[in-house]
Amino acid sequence: MKRILTTLNALVLVLLAQAQMADPVHFTSKMNMLDGDMAEIVFNCTIDPGWHVYSTDITDDGPTKATFNVDKKDGVELVGKLTPRGKVTEKFDEMFGTNLRFFENKGAFVQKIRFTKPQYTIDCYLEYGACNDEMCMPPTTVQFKQSGKASAVAEDAKAEEAEEPAAEEPEAAADSAQTDTAVVAAAPVNGNDLWAPITDELSQLERGGEDASSMSWWKIFLSGLLAGFLAVLTPCVWPIIPMTVSFFLKRNKDRKKAINEAITYGLSIVVIYVVLGLVVTLLFGASALNALSTNAIFNIFFALLLIVFAASFFGAFELTLPSSWSNKIDQKSENTTGLLSIFLMAFTLTLVSFSCTGPIVGFLLVAVSTQGDIIAPTIGMLGFAIALAIPFTLFAMFPSLLKAAPKSGGWMNTVKVVLGFVELAFALKFLSVADLAYGWRLLDREVFVCLWIALFGLLGAYLLGWLKFPHDDDQHRTNVPQFFMGLISLAFAIYMVPGLWGAPLKAISAFAPPMYTQDFNLYTGSVEAKYTDYDLGMAAARAEGKPVMVDFTGFGCVNCRKMEAAVWTDAKVQDILNNKYVLISLFVDDKTPLPEPIEVTDVDGQTRKLRTIGDKWSYLQRVKIGANTQPYYVLLDPQTGKPLNGLRSYDENISEYVEFLEKGLSNYKK
Repeated sequence: MKRILTTLNALVLVLLAQAQMADPVHFTSKMNMLDGDMAEIVFNCTIDPGWHVYSTDITDDGPTKATFNVDKKDGVELVGKLTPRGKVTEKFDEMFGTNLRFFENKGAFVQKIRFTKPQYTIDCYLEYGACNDEMCMPPTTVQFKQSGKASAVAEDAKAEEAEEPAAEEPEAAADSAQTDTAVVAAAPVNGNDLWAPITDELSQLERGGEDASSMSWWKIFLSGLLAGFLAVLTPCVWPIIPMTVSFFLKRNKDRKKAINEAITYGLSIVVIYVVLGLVVTLLFGASALNALSTNAIFNIFFALLLIVFAASFFGAFELTLPSSWSNKIDQKSENTTGLLSIFLMAFTLTLVSFSCTGPIVGFLLVAVSTQGDIIAPTIGMLGFAIALAIPFTLFAMFPSLLKAAPKSGGWMNTVKVVLGFVELAFALKFLSVADLAYGWRLLDREVFVCLWIALFGLLGAYLLGWLKFPHDDDQHRTNVPQFFMGLISLAFAIYMVPGLWGAPLKAISAFAPPMYTQDFNLYTGSVEAKYTDYDLGMAAARAEGKPVMVDFTGFGCVNCRKMEAAVWTDAKVQDILNNKYVLISLFVDDKTPLPEPIEVTDVDGQTRKLRTIGDKWSYLQRVKIGANTQPYYVLLDPQTGKPLNGLRSYDENISEYVEFLEKGLSNYKK
């Protein structure tokens, strides 16, 4: 047991150390002038040993391929496609089931262009993906920007340029200046830059609430624990428990040794699932996981994945791994002895039970991965594995408990069907995040609530025996626990009905779309931000002579919705926010493109481009208050941009929130 714990600890340390390694790919970019009006943009890369950068001509279903993207071009047109230059290695990848092409050690990508005007400007970037045998970096970009004179085109157009009116030159110069320089911050007010950092001032003030990221670890662990206990109750796991425990007891006459082997078996299960969580962490990385939380394609993919899992639980088909995998592992466990034999037995359990545990594990990884926390998948898998391992260890230590344990039967299929309904409900949550981030407005609040009413109403009907699925017994009867669960499900469906007309529905506020998406709303006691633009809101506050509360939020932020439902619905909080403050809500995951990309120097000293409204507000939050999680609330003086009180984040204590707001008002009056 000590050996397994030592090995697991060493594995975690090694993998986490690798996850923090420096960027393994180093790019340079330049433009080479060719004959006539042609040129080429060249991206050269040197690659650390063991890593490779994927080429251009690979399948869209595989890893991130190299692509050429243009933010702005004037006097330039693209000729052909991005082309790899150098030694390209081609290899069949079993995971993706296709040939992959990539560079090792060094390589280059070339994009040819043609000049169409004497003066040209091009602002572009290369996006690429890099992996080694253990992990992948998130998609990364290399920027290239250049303006200049195209000699060949200038000579051909010399006569035409001489005929152009001089009055147009200032406008052209202004356009060029706008291209070369992007201004993020608003104009100073009375000499004060409203975008200037206030981290030093905030550090001197009291901070309230809890950082959502630090609190989420316990929630993620408990979610994993709950998912593990549910997996134990499925038909693929529960019947295996008595067989496995009996095997250990019969294999060893010494009961103490049998218990030790059962404990080792449980620890092996923990190792397997924790390694799975680490693999997900290292494949994506923190920045990529955070991006997934609001990316429309991935959220739609996750929603479809959960729908597939739900269909499997309903009995439409079985999700199974190739039987040859479990057979080979099982044979190896019989031919080996000691700890390795027990570990292989645990791995066999993982493969055999996949049809039931796979959808649960997949759902858990999907849910925690989109929290944007690099440790979240590992913590979730730790909780899941501990819950899955406990019954095997517990029954081995106390075999008499097996006599009192429920026998296998139709109740286990009921557990699967209930999980199927839950996964369908969460699939709608992921669709809602994509819908909000991109402003499609296909899944507004009343549509979402209507679908949840239907889902939980059908769940109640199933638990009461009014609805059957393929794997249910024909003589299946509702028992007492199912009756009460069905009663709760139907009551929950009825509870949500007033939400169709605008009732707050605090119980589902973390999942449902915001109230402003409701087309028909009879409920008037709500707080809605009048401004979703920082500069416009600050200007309005100066005109009204009121202080500002900036709400850094997100469409996919669960805790933001909880705060709005639990705290902002309080009558006193509503009165203060609606009448005494100018509320500015800044959505950091708003995917609406900016009129023109903005180039900035971020807090880490790196130059980045802001391409969406969400990018802009996320940058403001990082620079001004030194935070990058949501929700965050900061009270500001609109004249100076300075704080009126400390920061506040997620905390549902209404009295403290009121005190936070009133102290800001008091300081503003002073």
